Amino acid sequence: MINASPAAAANQTTALQAAFRTAMASVCTPVSVVTTLADGLPYGTTVSAFASLSMQPPMLLVALHAGSDLLALVRQTGRFGLNVLSSSQTALAQNFARKGGAGKFSGIPWEVAGTVPRIPEAAGFVACIVHKVVPGGDHDVLFGHVLMAASAGLPPLTYQARVFGTHAPTSAACRD
Repeated sequence: MINASPAAAANQTTALQAAFRTAMASVCTPVSVVTTLADGLPYGTTVSAFASLSMQPPMLLVALHAGSDLLALVRQTGRFGLNVLSSSQTALAQNFARKGGAGKFSGIPWEVAGTVPRIPEAAGFVACIVHKVVPGGDHDVLFGHVLMAASAGLPPLTYQARVFGTHAPTSAACRD
């Protein structure tokens, strides 16, 4: 058994984190803004870590940083919205990626849908009630029961290799 020094262990951890970040940058992910409404004010943050979870019942999951202001508000309200941004909404993605919870909606049009903020012109929207919150490293995973869902039929904004883009089909559509 080899006992590495604390400095060597820290270097291995840092190297693994860098390799993991680079590997995950190769994955094309949709860009969305998770929102909630607290005391009549809208709050939101940009995320790329979300997924459809179940069709029966309709559920999805979303990951938020464990120390984020938005996570605390979602825990308080018990509700969140997922606004899947369209390819024309890069500026919104950058705006909502800023640190800090207040003021991100300043000058941004929004409406209440299913008791959470919905961003117009988003490619898709889902309103959820929180079913469960599970810790996952430096993030918490929200499991949400879907209350409503809508699609605008617009191309989604994606993020890959640290740049924004959009989806371009390479073949005929897949059918279920």
